[in-house]
Amino acid sequence: MTDNQLLDAVLALARRAGEAILAVYRSDFAVQAKEDRSPLTEADLRAHGVIVAGLAALTPDLPVLSEESAAVPYDVRAGWGRYWLVDPLDGTREFVKRNGEFTVNIALIDGHFPRLGVVFAPVLDVAYGGGPALGAFRQAGTGACTPIHVTTPAARPLRVVGSRSHAGESLARFLANLEEHALVSMGSSLKLCLVAEGAADVYPRLGPTSEWDTAAAQAVVEGAGGRVTDLTGEPLRYNAKAELLNPHFLVFGDRGRDWTRYL
Repeated sequence: MTDNQLLDAVLALARRAGEAILAVYRSDFAVQAKEDRSPLTEADLRAHGVIVAGLAALTPDLPVLSEESAAVPYDVRAGWGRYWLVDPLDGTREFVKRNGEFTVNIALIDGHFPRLGVVFAPVLDVAYGGGPALGAFRQAGTGACTPIHVTTPAARPLRVVGSRSHAGESLARFLANLEEHALVSMGSSLKLCLVAEGAADVYPRLGPTSEWDTAAAQAVVEGAGGRVTDLTGEPLRYNAKAELLNPHFLVFGDRGRDWTRYL
């Protein structure tokens, strides 16, 4: 199976997971608490089940690391050259708030980097997909997949996207160092996708995230010509250490600008 065929199959799988999520979203759902005190709903678990079963059928030889099954020892994970990295429901807080800004994230990691990924927003019925060697696309509903690309050079005034639920002092300092700009607040991995489709110029994430939060959208951003880097300018890497937390990072389209100077 080619990477493009695999991408199509993963897109269909993400949509099936989205259907499972919407069945809960439209109900009077209950919210539990994970050990880190973040909310967990039946929707997370249903989407996890759909995705894990689908990937097992699609690529039975590849392991799956999901947010809902993340307790895989590093000495086991360290031997994975290729694997699926999944967030069945990214933006659970947005789900609980019922604002629609949550996504299904599925990425194929190959040698510590995202090879391809799909991000699907079930309520918005919008999907993004792509990979560094595949380009990137946006699909609204069941319409055609339209190629997307980052905006370069960056727009004036700059368009900055920030977290709806996790904005903090670090973002405020970054904004204070910028020239004229407009700020757009958004939930989940949709923030990265706004940069990928050229609707925003930069997304500074100066707070904690986990690897499953970013991998799929990083594939889309890089397929669209952008970059996702740590604060030293190195691309985010996956499964390269015992902990699954990302470093602080920047997402941007215009590679000719030194975004770290605003930190």
